[in-house]
Amino acid sequence: QVQLVESGGTLVQPGGSLRLSCVASGFTFETYHMGWYRQAPGKERELVAAITTTGGSTEYADSAKDRFIISRENEKNTVFLQMHNLQPEDTAVYYCGRSYLWLRRPDYWGNGTLVTVSS
Repeated sequence: QVQLVESGGTLVQPGGSLRLSCVASGFTFETYHMGWYRQAPGKERELVAAITTTGGSTEYADSAKDRFIISRENEKNTVFLQMHNLQPEDTAVYYCGRSYLWLRRPDYWGNGTLVTVSS
């Protein structure tokens, strides 16, 4: 069955960096676009960054531009989110999701990993 397992979330101080990972299984990873989304308490889930099947194109939310980098390693069925200069407003549960069509809502999600930015 399809599985997406995120890891890497933790407590980090403002200005810090963090790298999230999402390992996929149960489907042909390289045929799906992948995305990182986040959901803060009381807010809707939102797209943070997305990457095409080959990694040739990416898309970022305005809040993530110049601070976050999405990448993927198809041979390892893994997608990453490198985050720099984290701020308290980045506190959220971060989810990875797969999409067959570019920038469409994912049809499968992981369980998420919690990122808390606080001093």
